[in-house]
Amino acid sequence: MKRYRLVYRGCRNTFYYFDTHTNKRESLGISDKAEAQRLIDAKNEAVLHVGMNLQIAQVYLQHSDPSMATRTWQNVFDAIVTKKHGTTQARWQCASRDKAFNLIRHRKVVETTSEHFLAVLQTGTVATNLYLRRTHHFAIGMHWLPWPILPKLHWPPLVYKEKRGITHAEHEQIVQHEKNPELRAFYQMLWHTGGAQTDVASLKAEDIDWQDRTITYRRRKTGVLVQLTLGNEAMKVLDTLPKSGPLFPRLIELSASERASWFSHRLQSLEITGITLHCYRYAWAERARQFGYPEQYAMQALGHHSAAVHRAYAKKAKVKLPSLEEFENKILELPIAVNQ
Repeated sequence: MKRYRLVYRGCRNTFYYFDTHTNKRESLGISDKAEAQRLIDAKNEAVLHVGMNLQIAQVYLQHSDPSMATRTWQNVFDAIVTKKHGTTQARWQCASRDKAFNLIRHRKVVETTSEHFLAVLQTGTVATNLYLRRTHHFAIGMHWLPWPILPKLHWPPLVYKEKRGITHAEHEQIVQHEKNPELRAFYQMLWHTGGAQTDVASLKAEDIDWQDRTITYRRRKTGVLVQLTLGNEAMKVLDTLPKSGPLFPRLIELSASERASWFSHRLQSLEITGITLHCYRYAWAERARQFGYPEQYAMQALGHHSAAVHRAYAKKAKVKLPSLEEFENKILELPIAVNQ
């Protein structure tokens, strides 16, 4: 029995097809019976010869793109990596080596099904999910995929681990037990600036305006300009660092993973868990929110484009609002400006 049947509605002078499997009727949008019949025959033929239709489609696709027949997901990873630079390129290189991708690494892109993607996602981690999404979108954007393998709504949600800021007590403990003066100053500047570890490790004395007590640099990750006014404690730390060239000449030569490894060893020795170097950014954002630092200033200090991103960093801040009476008294105590 054929799946699709031709139906005519005289009141609208339009032909429809009726799906015997779903019992639904859809308009063909035409009134010519011969043309409508050809469409019905084609739909029934497609159901009977699914595999052959895929091969025919690949022939047409290969005519416009000769590499279509041989392109694998490893080729897609390689293409993405070549378009990235700096630390972003390093992250993509690391991500492409994810063992979960071995399930599709050498599989042809046009022969990949949703079952293949789901197997990768089940085997991998949150990072696997994130980078597979980006790789999938890249392949579609390059027209290497004629259609999405997984519809947007069918991707498993990205569920990240809970993150928190380093507490002041933890920071003090880390600094007090760090014997290396360069590392100790590095952790202190992370606390005072909330900068990303690579940005802070790359700071130079020339980035500091000693008279205005400001530090200015561009974020390595986003290129956003960051300008931050420094307090007395931060200036005391800077006084112990070189007055020209890199502030952290040894740390700037290390990779982010090597600096993270040193920090991890320090945490293990102190039995501190649940934090990384990046948690200094969370700590700065939480402190800024807790003490009423204007959000637009905090965003500029951390180099965030998005207010939503900043709020995600600061969402665990415990804000204690002053009573209205206390707030009124502080306002009344302020000196009144006198017109001269």
